[in-house]
Amino acid sequence: MMNKAAMAALAGILAFTTACTTVDPFTGQQKVSNTAGGAAIGAGVGALAGLAAGGDDRRNALIGAGIGALAGGAVGNFMDRQEAELRAQLASTGVSVTRVGNNIILNMPSNITFATDQDQVVPAFYATLDSVALVLKKYNQTLINVFGHTDSTGSDDYNQALSQRRANSVANYLATRGVSQQRMIATGYGESRPVADNSSETGRAQNRRVEIQIVPLT
Repeated sequence: MMNKAAMAALAGILAFTTACTTVDPFTGQQKVSNTAGGAAIGAGVGALAGLAAGGDDRRNALIGAGIGALAGGAVGNFMDRQEAELRAQLASTGVSVTRVGNNIILNMPSNITFATDQDQVVPAFYATLDSVALVLKKYNQTLINVFGHTDSTGSDDYNQALSQRRANSVANYLATRGVSQQRMIATGYGESRPVADNSSETGRAQNRRVEIQIVPLT
């Protein structure tokens, strides 16, 4: 169970974020601004420090190497700027950029990334990954998760192995372009995380993808 100190810290975060909502001009709905949300999370990190065991080895390695962690309102601002540059670099490439809280997700459909049933990045996609690498190197206070996914065609074991090899290929390519391997981890999920219905070719095409999740170092 969560102890009283942790509960108090989380209550403070909730109170802060509730007070710092803004209205989205496009939807008319209330949301927590990225900068305000980052400030709340930064405050919560200080309050919750030492309350949970374990940690992220990548995070510890990067901080040990002298890459400072983000805190407070700097988190949202840092990710805002990175998101804007990624959108500019990846316009018209077929790669989508999605913001989920302070995380950024790049969705790379396999039809532009790999040949059918292959696990090596196609040369035509190198320039796109080069653009991603430029931004990742510039904004180096992040952890990078590379996730491979397949459709449901074929056996579970085959799809799992293929998704892992494809995730590895993308991560390895980024490393050759100067993105620190300490920041990255590649994981294959096979067919276990579909985003569309596998009963249609359109749905299967959406499920065949590699995602890059960019997480602020806090």
